[in-house]
Amino acid sequence: MRYAHEVGKVRAAEQALMARLPEGALMQRAAAGLASVCAGLLPAVYGARVVLLVGGGDNGGDALYAGARLARRGARVEAVRAGARIHAGGLAALLGAGGRLRDDGDEGADAIAAADLIIDGLTGIGGFGGLREPHATLAARASRALGTVVACDVPSGVDAGTGRVAGAAVQADVTVTFGTHKPGLLIDPGASYCGVVELVDIGLGPELPDPDVVAPRAADVRPPEPGPESDKYRRGVVGILAGGEEFTGAAVLCAGGALRGGAGMVRFASVRHPVELVRRNWPEAVTTVIEPGDGAALAKVGRVQSWVIGPGLGTAQAAESLLEAVLGTELPVLVDADGLTVLARRRDLLRRAAPTVLTPHAGELSRLVGASREAIEASRLEHVRGAAAELPATVLLKGSTTLVAEQDRPVRVNPTGTPRLAAAGTGDVLSGLIGALLAGGMPALDAAAAGAYLHGLAARLASAGPYVDGEPWHGEAPITAADVVAALPEAFRSVAGAGAG
Repeated sequence: MRYAHEVGKVRAAEQALMARLPEGALMQRAAAGLASVCAGLLPAVYGARVVLLVGGGDNGGDALYAGARLARRGARVEAVRAGARIHAGGLAALLGAGGRLRDDGDEGADAIAAADLIIDGLTGIGGFGGLREPHATLAARASRALGTVVACDVPSGVDAGTGRVAGAAVQADVTVTFGTHKPGLLIDPGASYCGVVELVDIGLGPELPDPDVVAPRAADVRPPEPGPESDKYRRGVVGILAGGEEFTGAAVLCAGGALRGGAGMVRFASVRHPVELVRRNWPEAVTTVIEPGDGAALAKVGRVQSWVIGPGLGTAQAAESLLEAVLGTELPVLVDADGLTVLARRRDLLRRAAPTVLTPHAGELSRLVGASREAIEASRLEHVRGAAAELPATVLLKGSTTLVAEQDRPVRVNPTGTPRLAAAGTGDVLSGLIGALLAGGMPALDAAAAGAYLHGLAARLASAGPYVDGEPWHGEAPITAADVVAALPEAFRSVAGAGAG
């Protein structure tokens, strides 16, 4: 796992550690780590042209001290000052090592354009809102430069606590962060400005509380594995209520996600036409034809260990009757798509003891909690936490960075998302996949986070073309939801291999 802590907690941990260390020792630790990463990015330190973009805060000091270390190894280091304030000790160290100070005018612009490596120390983790001048202009120049851009702790212009970007921001190739990750490094749009994130240990570990946000790695994703005594019932039976006369594809895709997601059995129920299509595409599924809205007919479906309801179901009274019946059980339930629209007018149905997983995009969450879509997109972390507490449920908020929240637990951030998932039906696949993990016995938060990880990984695998004219192809191909279903077994193999390693 990658662990991230809110800015206030990082500040408190830094203060507690500094109280036990000699003055300036913590900054020197950060500078040493920053300089080491930067040296590794250069073909040779001696003679390299390094430019420091320096604001008046501690990150500016980190950059100056790191620059001094590189200058002592023969790099030609120039600091471009943003504003009147500058860290006096760091500047003295740089100048003493042979570095130079530039203003932010034409000389500074020329130095940035000619640099082999640029260290962004304009703002720190306490920065929020848009960058002001001259910081905004310097950030833009660095982002356009040909040299490698290394952000100090967090790219300037990115809100370290939320990932919000309001205006100009530094587009880094590498971000060197200190002590712990910050949420904004893991959540888009901020995450997209970070490049590769390198964590430098400066000794904060004992001072830090439990994390606020975590991002799983492949080895952390542990879907249920069948054992020697497994049968289809022990592996998990998922019941799916999806599709209608108007929307039939959702039913097929949801069933496919569940079957490829490891379910021992899928019991699918709907009106006749979706049932026929599911039977045709997935003969493994056990199907039941029910009348529209006949909640009492669920008893005919047979024993299941989790329910998935909503994709393509419609939003009329018939769908509401089925949702009420399913949420009235004592089984884990995942609600998606049309089911969420119905739930927005029947939030009373969430008063249940069994686990409930909701998988909205921002528009669906806006109907559930009464906030605007724009407000949710602007503060995704805040709203997913609030929704998990208010509803209450395990809430998976879809988006460029999918977030999974449960009350009083660290928010899970999915790192495998890809824009290729912005295609019709991919959400239906995710619903079936998570439903299978729930049926297999995974707790709701783990099932939702693992499902998001595997879903994103499958999309990446499906979109990566293997060869073009006999050579490896490094781009991505358009994919459909069916491609994601087909790639799920490979995604499962990938995380199993990572866990074994």
